[in-house]
Amino acid sequence: MIAIVLIGAGLSIFYFSRRGKFEVWARLLTALHLNGDERVLDLGCGRGAVLLAAAKLVPRGTAVGVDIWRADQTGNSSEAALANAAAEGVAERVEVLTRDMTELKFPDASFDVVMSNLAIHNLPGKDARLSAIDEAVRVLRPGGRVILADLAFTRLYAERLRQRGMANIKRQDLGWRAWWGLPCFRTHAVTAAKPE
Repeated sequence: MIAIVLIGAGLSIFYFSRRGKFEVWARLLTALHLNGDERVLDLGCGRGAVLLAAAKLVPRGTAVGVDIWRADQTGNSSEAALANAAAEGVAERVEVLTRDMTELKFPDASFDVVMSNLAIHNLPGKDARLSAIDEAVRVLRPGGRVILADLAFTRLYAERLRQRGMANIKRQDLGWRAWWGLPCFRTHAVTAAKPE
């Protein structure tokens, strides 16, 4: 029985990594009804899967990804993200930068959309996670929107967004396509809008 559970968990992680996240993020990004000229920021962009999905929706805009590029088992690097952007035909509107999401160093109100996929939970402690949320709100333009998908702490993110004056805050389970191994490791998305 344990072997079946472990095999199922492995298959679920493989599915999410190879297909599920693309399906889920296509739905999340399409729901924004972008005009195509927006400036989008991806916090913890890794190899760029979500960043590039956004870049395809902003042919007259810009998609900026930030990460700290620590070596890990996935091969995350700015070079990998840029190579993927070139392969997807969106390199001219993609920028990747080495930045800490708790101290972004962008001017206030720089982006129309701020998003993050399975990254903020990796920060070391509650204060760092709250700083990342604060930075997302700070760099978001009035009328801009935020989408934060994660395995944990999404209630904390929603509460912090509420404290920072964001509107239309929603938290949703992203369904089986976004399970991280087993149904008990569900990915939730928090969405919100910055009042104009």
